[in-house]
Amino acid sequence: MNAIEFIFAGMMAAATPFLLAALGEMVVERAGVLNLGVEGLMALGAVIAFIVVYHGGGHFLAFIAAGISAALLSLVFAFIALGFRANQVATGLAIGILGQGLSALFGKTYESLTVRGLPKIAIPGLSEIPVVGRLFVQDIVVWLSLLATLVIWATFAVTKTGLVIRAVGENPKAAHAIGYPVIGVRVAAVAFGGMMAGFAGAYASVIYTPLWADGMIAGRGWIAIALVVFGTWLTGRIFLGACLFGAVSLMSLAAQATGLDLPSQLLSSLPYLVTIIVLGIISADRRLLKLNGVASLGEPFEH
Repeated sequence: MNAIEFIFAGMMAAATPFLLAALGEMVVERAGVLNLGVEGLMALGAVIAFIVVYHGGGHFLAFIAAGISAALLSLVFAFIALGFRANQVATGLAIGILGQGLSALFGKTYESLTVRGLPKIAIPGLSEIPVVGRLFVQDIVVWLSLLATLVIWATFAVTKTGLVIRAVGENPKAAHAIGYPVIGVRVAAVAFGGMMAGFAGAYASVIYTPLWADGMIAGRGWIAIALVVFGTWLTGRIFLGACLFGAVSLMSLAAQATGLDLPSQLLSSLPYLVTIIVLGIISADRRLLKLNGVASLGEPFEH
């Protein structure tokens, strides 16, 4: 397997934690809430899922437990930021730190232990295409994440639910005036975002790299937040961005496999360097950000 085939083979799996967390955060931000605690929510989901699988609970139960745990922690954020109208940036950072602390506490006795991942499912015919065929050999969670992407896109494109979420994010006072429960919608969006972050963490710890190590999320939550801006709050662009970052995260391994003489520290930092560069480029285009941005993002709602 050459470097190109290696990247195609692992790109979707590497992108899945980014994609799941970014989709959840996009829904949260579309509702007008900025939750910067994604890293901690992912870390909590990761450790809970690992503990469940390690003790024989199975992957399905692990994902459910991870999603619920992260959703509950995100509701603490909602209670403080939406209930008491606290600063959303500070509250999100505090929740993120709490989640990482809880993951370190719960996972202390599981350091360096491993669990069994999930088998891959190949699509007949497509999986046999030279070079790119390995894109069509993935585990069930990757396929479900693609389905989730389509469902979320359709929700915002053609359903009343998506319209309500967007209305609450764009002009909460107008949404409240016509009878929509602004706080209720935002709390539901925050819980959904937390659940998706929990799923992302679970995938990272029990499927993508099925072992537990403190700090294994390694900045994926921050990249997921950046992906929402990278994708200008549009589902399709977020998906493409997740694929890009998934591919970039594999380049260090591909470079080492081909014998490229570059410092490993530089190769490992590629995803974060790309994040900074891309955000810089996108932020320079104010028109694009205003066109798809959320007007009331991060602003408390008072009525």
